[in-house]
Amino acid sequence: DDYRFHVVLREELAAIGASGVGIPLHTDVCSTYLRDLTTPEQQARWLPGFCDGSLITAIAMTEPGAGSDLRGIRATASRAGNSYLLNGQKTFITNGIHADLVIVVAKTDPAAGARGISLLVVERGMDGFDRGGNLDKLGLKAQDTAELFFADVRVPKANVLGVEGEGFTYLMRNLPQERLSIAVAAVATCERVLRLTLDYCGERKAFGRAIGDFQATRFTLAELATQVDVARVYVDRCIAEHVAAGLAATDAAKVKWWTTELQKSVVDSCLQLFGGYGYMSEHPVAKAFVDTRVHTIYGGTTEIMKEIIARDLPLKPAEKQAHVRTSEQSGADLGDSAARGSGNPQAHGAPRGQ
Repeated sequence: DDYRFHVVLREELAAIGASGVGIPLHTDVCSTYLRDLTTPEQQARWLPGFCDGSLITAIAMTEPGAGSDLRGIRATASRAGNSYLLNGQKTFITNGIHADLVIVVAKTDPAAGARGISLLVVERGMDGFDRGGNLDKLGLKAQDTAELFFADVRVPKANVLGVEGEGFTYLMRNLPQERLSIAVAAVATCERVLRLTLDYCGERKAFGRAIGDFQATRFTLAELATQVDVARVYVDRCIAEHVAAGLAATDAAKVKWWTTELQKSVVDSCLQLFGGYGYMSEHPVAKAFVDTRVHTIYGGTTEIMKEIIARDLPLKPAEKQAHVRTSEQSGADLGDSAARGSGNPQAHGAPRGQ
């Protein structure tokens, strides 16, 4: 399983403006759990349908009261003989309407904290498993995103992925690839939107000249082209590292926040150059504007990504104290925010559709 094949698919989808996450969620995210954590019996049951597309998958992490801090989830799965009784609610679930298999994150031992979280596969048609309507999002209108409800859903023990109580570890292990995939889509979207903008600026006339002939426009385009090229090199390096040895969590956080924030800036600047046309909802740049806004939120918010990076910086104690004093003097309460309850920085932000 070469991750570079997933990269090509993600880039080609972005190149045509198909920025929804339903396909990548199935191929990049859920696939790793079903490939690495399943028993031979589970593989025989699920993988053929997963591969031929007859079984659509989703992963349900986010709850109304728990997004970035997965340890705060309230969904529970209590042992009942050879089954678990699953109760709880999930929200912002990508593929939630159409999914045949849902990997649900739930607490099998609430007293054990992160060590009490497990992954259970809920199948379409199980009693007590209900779905809400398709949520009305700002963008990604073609992508189904739903609330899921579980009321005494009897999940067989044979549907547990991996080892009971190790779910949190599995989630943390797979996050770097998910975040890298988001970065791949972000830089590919930047390249597409920039190409559209360059074409437009060469054709659109104002005051008897192409708008691309004005210095202000040319400088903007030069800056965008430079930023996108730099991002491309960085993403390609991260892809190579991930294929070779697996991307470190800190590096995944860096590439995820940087490329998605750059994407926001690039798309906004390009929309500005299109003027009124760019503000029309049917325009591809306007569609990119609303569809990609969620990239700085799902898979871990920008703020959580920066927290992960900061915790890995080689700060000496004296430097940390100086940082705290500087923060207090500026009125910003930054120095001990991590210690006071930032939750788990490596968990998902909502709405990611998971």
